[in-house]
Amino acid sequence: MAASEVQLGTSIADMGDGQDILDHQTVEEEEGIVIGVGTDSDYQELLDRVFNILVGNNPDLAVNRGKMVMCPSRILREGTRKTVFVNFMESCKTLRRDPNHVMDFFLSEMATSGSIDGQHRLVIKGRFAPKSFESILRRYINAYVICNGCKGHDTTISKENRLFFLRCEQCGSSRSVDRIKAGFVAHVGRRNA
Repeated sequence: MAASEVQLGTSIADMGDGQDILDHQTVEEEEGIVIGVGTDSDYQELLDRVFNILVGNNPDLAVNRGKMVMCPSRILREGTRKTVFVNFMESCKTLRRDPNHVMDFFLSEMATSGSIDGQHRLVIKGRFAPKSFESILRRYINAYVICNGCKGHDTTISKENRLFFLRCEQCGSSRSVDRIKAGFVAHVGRRNA
């Protein structure tokens, strides 16, 4: 019976700790590739070697997709009834999106009203927790920034015939995205009889 085979009905305690497999390491060489059990550093070397071979044969795979680094959102309370997103414009520049589009999404998700003040901060009526801003920003990124094909963030939004399309600059794919729907707005005032 080989070390890798397990006989039916054998308990886990009878199988041992696997040290016997490591003691009987086998190394086979086929077409310049070394196969065997080794340490983590051997694994990393093999992984680097395979990656270099893949990149050498297919240069298109070597696309360097840098991660999008977002600065943490700074949320302050202004008075008792307003919440301020201080670094709103920085977030919009990082996402490469129009601030009005991002603001419309925030306001519709929070079902409130607000505006961008003279210091380029988003001022929203109501008291909201900073976690709610982060979760809404994450939903916006998933819906309007991230490409479904390559998961890249190098995308643009364009409007064609009443539809919005998200186009990826890296892989060239495009998909339609939903319009930002206004939330429920209560009509306060006199009713018509």
